[in-house]
Amino acid sequence: MKNNLIKTIAQALNLKHHFVENTINLLDEDASVPFIARYRKDNTGGLNETQILSIKEMLEQIKELEKRKKYILKAIDEQGKLTPELKVKIENTQELIALEDLYLPFKL
Repeated sequence: MKNNLIKTIAQALNLKHHFVENTINLLDEDASVPFIARYRKDNTGGLNETQILSIKEMLEQIKELEKRKKYILKAIDEQGKLTPELKVKIENTQELIALEDLYLPFKL
């Protein structure tokens, strides 16, 4: 999961994989964006605050999407209406709006 997350962010922002991975690790350790930009340039390849903030925002969006997917899968499964096809569609959805559209018929 984490490798796919890093790969997605690196490709979307056109950054090197290992710099994105190092930045995410620093963010996970609660390092602030300015701290990372100023004092961890060696770990991030000199990414600036804007690039680091972009990584942070994408990371938060992806985590929120994954959290919502889990909730939706559980809710539909509890209704007994989760089919293998629907499960695959939900798991492969990359946009929150599309995810909510899939969930709409199952909202109680």
